[in-house]
Amino acid sequence: MKITKQTTMGEMLQYDGGIALVLMEAGMHCVGCPSSVGESLEEACMVHGMSSDEVLANINEYLKSRGKLDEEVAEEA
Repeated sequence: MKITKQTTMGEMLQYDGGIALVLMEAGMHCVGCPSSVGESLEEACMVHGMSSDEVLANINEYLKSRGKLDEEVAEEA
């Protein structure tokens, strides 16, 4: 799965629950909030005053460490 800024929080967490830790470490503690499930990564970052580019890079780094990120996808990020 390629995660983008338009990927919803629910889709990301369903793909790999460990992404929740990456989000919480970034300061996004609403991961378990039912309303966040339908928000895109970009929307959630905007609400929290965070850089979606930075958070996405952290998610991709985590996925790469888990062997879930193609090199091609990593180069696009």
